[in-house]
Amino acid sequence: MEYNTGRNPLIMREYGRHIQKMIEYLLSIEDKETRQRNAYAVIELMGFLNPHLKNVEDFRHKLWDHLFLISDFKLDVESPYPIPTRETLKAKPKPLPYPKRYPKFAHLGKNLQTVIDKALKEENPEKKQGFANAVAYYMKLAYSNWHKETVHDDAIQSELSSITDGQLAFTNTPYVRSPRVSDGGGGNDRRNFNDYRNKRNQKFQSRGRNEGNRNNGGGKFNKKRYK
Repeated sequence: MEYNTGRNPLIMREYGRHIQKMIEYLLSIEDKETRQRNAYAVIELMGFLNPHLKNVEDFRHKLWDHLFLISDFKLDVESPYPIPTRETLKAKPKPLPYPKRYPKFAHLGKNLQTVIDKALKEENPEKKQGFANAVAYYMKLAYSNWHKETVHDDAIQSELSSITDGQLAFTNTPYVRSPRVSDGGGGNDRRNFNDYRNKRNQKFQSRGRNEGNRNNGGGKFNKKRYK
């Protein structure tokens, strides 16, 4: 009997012992055409045993890379993709440059600063006014998300004027309803609950009256029965 302690360690456990033995058999085939044909068969079997790889972009490229990895990069076959090496496998990727952003208005975020800069460069007065209205609405929405109390439109206009040096002023009312009274913040739920509670109380009251009537009537019936 063959035990796992006497076998070669599994390089990729998701493919199992049999796939690894097939690839080890490929290394022993001397005929190049036969080895190449069997390599394609092993690739098909690897894809069949791991159907989740089909959701990965260019999954066949990944299968061929796994084939060479399991063979310890010793398999001499032709691949439709660049053949990986041990050096490329162990190579570390270059660190991604972290975007250094220092927004002037940290409480409003970088995106709003980009919109404000674009609004200040806009030459069309109608589009510029539309930018100002959208910026004011977003400012009030951001304030409502982080504060329980509501903010007045004059405070929004004052802050917008200080940010843009008085170059932007909104004309429409950036009305943002408080989550405590808005439908999206649970207003419908509270109204539905109140309606349900009122109907339940009315039901219980009517049931109590009916029970009292039945008890009174039942007492009269029993009195007549046992006379």
